[in-house]
Amino acid sequence: RVVMTTAIERLLVVSPNWLGDAVMALPAVGDLRRAFPAARLIVAARKAISDLFTMSPLVDDVLVLQWSGRVWARRSRRADIEALRALHADATVLLPNSFASAWLVRRAAIPERWGYAADMRQRLLSRAVARPAIRVHQAEYYRRLIRGLGFDNGAPDPELVVPARAIEQARASLRQGGWIEDRPFVVMAPGAAYGGAKRWPAPHFAEVAARLVRDHDVQCVLIGSTADATTTRWVRSLVADDAREAVIDLAGSTTLETLAGVLSLARACLSNDSGAMHVAGAVGVPLAALFGPTRERETAPLSRRGGRVELLISHVWCRPCMLRECPLDHRCMTRLSTERVLATMADLMANRQ
Repeated sequence: RVVMTTAIERLLVVSPNWLGDAVMALPAVGDLRRAFPAARLIVAARKAISDLFTMSPLVDDVLVLQWSGRVWARRSRRADIEALRALHADATVLLPNSFASAWLVRRAAIPERWGYAADMRQRLLSRAVARPAIRVHQAEYYRRLIRGLGFDNGAPDPELVVPARAIEQARASLRQGGWIEDRPFVVMAPGAAYGGAKRWPAPHFAEVAARLVRDHDVQCVLIGSTADATTTRWVRSLVADDAREAVIDLAGSTTLETLAGVLSLARACLSNDSGAMHVAGAVGVPLAALFGPTRERETAPLSRRGGRVELLISHVWCRPCMLRECPLDHRCMTRLSTERVLATMADLMANRQ
């Protein structure tokens, strides 16, 4: 059915729950912004990723959701329903596939509820779109939802604007960690939430860090969440003694905004397939992305217009297996040589715009 876009004055978008997915949803948010240019566009997102949308020029407001989706978390569920109801949204687009997200906006009495027909939630939606019959990139998955609702897709670029305060916070964090301001630095993200199989070996990261320090006179900044801090400490401990002082570990000590600020100042980024990888692509820092067991055709990082991404993949027979831990010898990652990664990083740094 035809939707009168002028009748939608307040449009709510419910974000995916994972950072990488949220970044890959940005082009779809852009499509909605173009479809509803006069509407107030509000994104509802969990606290861990809500700052992502404060950096989007497409978004007018961000509502932080508290409910985890668990049945017994009654207090946070009630709080979210009340907060959503208070928005007085005319319509909501559900990017997650979950039953819980559809139930939540139904309880909040939002009249138009649009999303994919998934997780037995069709009765909760006012418009349900059939899911793609084939596997597509996650960004395209969200864009097909928008197209299925009858709205045009624009360019598939993510768009983040790092605020000046985040850049200043990044500079302060870097200085505190030992950054010499007139010395360029590269960023490395050696963690990954999915499991050990997604992680390039820590000794490889350490060797690359040491070589970059020695051969290119840069500092290396290790980033990640609190959960990645064990990995980053391990990597730093493995860096050769003569280069270790030039390696700064910021894992677990930055907000999402500050992380984006750090990335915006870097010469290049080396990352496993992770949320940090997707943020790096959206910020526009030259990016070398390491893919092992996961499907790059579905989750390769997007790059903002003018950015550059190099995918580093070892094409062994057993990938992409999508396993959390490798039952063999982790060849998809171990066969990605440090020499190949170093050459890619050197090229990215040399051609930084």
